[in-house]
Amino acid sequence: MASDEMVYRWDDVPLEKVTEMVSRKIVGGYRHLLAQVYLKRGAHVPMHVHDSDQTVYVLQGVLRYFVDGREITVRAGEVLHIKPEIPHQAEVIDDTFALVVFSPIPDQWIRTS
Repeated sequence: MASDEMVYRWDDVPLEKVTEMVSRKIVGGYRHLLAQVYLKRGAHVPMHVHDSDQTVYVLQGVLRYFVDGREITVRAGEVLHIKPEIPHQAEVIDDTFALVVFSPIPDQWIRTS
């Protein structure tokens, strides 16, 4: 995941298709990860927990999160911070483009190839 590169061009970072509804581009350091995430309306990220801080900056679209029992809607121009070890899930209300930062990098985001 980590690289010795210092400058990246998003256009040069490969797009990874996670599901039919979710794609992403990842740039990672040794202790953090930055991702461009593309989510189609109707996509769902199931309830999960990880030991990382997660910050989501919605550039376009609308996400509905359920964080530790609270419903939170995040729209373009808004930033959501989720603390480590807090259960959360997301529903995609409208096609969404977001930047997501994790620190440290969650195991489920580490590429194995």
